[in-house]
Amino acid sequence: MLPELLQGTDAGGFLIIQDSASYSGRHLLKSFINAALNREEAVHVLGFEVSEEELKDGLKGSPVQRLHFHNAYSDPLGWTDQPAFTVHQFCLEELTRLVKQTSHPKPATLVIDSLSWILRHLSPPAVCKTLQQLRKGGAVRAIIGLLHADMHQRGTVGSVCHLATSVITVAPGMKGDGAVAKITKRSKSGKVVLDEVIFSIKNDLTVVVQSKPSQLGPKQIDPEEQETDPTANLTFNLRLSNTEREAKEKLALPFVFSKEKKTALLHSSPGSGRILYEPDANDDYDQEDPDDDLDV
Repeated sequence: MLPELLQGTDAGGFLIIQDSASYSGRHLLKSFINAALNREEAVHVLGFEVSEEELKDGLKGSPVQRLHFHNAYSDPLGWTDQPAFTVHQFCLEELTRLVKQTSHPKPATLVIDSLSWILRHLSPPAVCKTLQQLRKGGAVRAIIGLLHADMHQRGTVGSVCHLATSVITVAPGMKGDGAVAKITKRSKSGKVVLDEVIFSIKNDLTVVVQSKPSQLGPKQIDPEEQETDPTANLTFNLRLSNTEREAKEKLALPFVFSKEKKTALLHSSPGSGRILYEPDANDDYDQEDPDDDLDV
């Protein structure tokens, strides 16, 4: 599934590369930029985390001329008099204006490096609204964003990923230079396809899918991901032994009547007394009428 996503067959898609501190997804992001340039598409990059020189490192040849870098790295908050691009310009009107500044016959691909920087300074609902408007507006062909999942709460990550048509979660591999990519792809019909591959990235930014994790034997579970037993370190025992269970079953509860007690209460024994009561006219008392006992 990873090579299909690199080919960019889904127009109007929104792809998120989700990484963490253990493995950076920027190399894979540059591979998607390189693949879009090789398809003769214009690529607009909102660069918040790295400079233009660092981003273009490894991208060579004439396709780089179609790469438009909007510098939000030097002054992302607009502290100087003439900032190139700030985080407060992340809205539909400003992004549409940036994309339409370049004359190119094909719709452009918008790359956001990274969404985490924007989410740290704008509210998640505002960011999600802008992303949804960009998808539906038709100004860009596709949106590719890098998201550092360990920098945000789960609700924020889930809200942004819910808008995406594809989510690639990268993690370090067990050995060598390979990395693990867990892919979730949602089709227009609502079908969700899951895949997991081991890949590597060459110096020319081409992605090589090595194998499936299942072909390498059982997957080792991270000790932090293992399910802990909440009853492991308690000072008391939550489980009953066989002797304790038998004693519990024989115990008579205080408000539960046995058959013998029910029979003794319902059936009077011979020689027991009875109370006979015949109500008279004065006993006809209406509780709902407080003046019923008055002779009025």
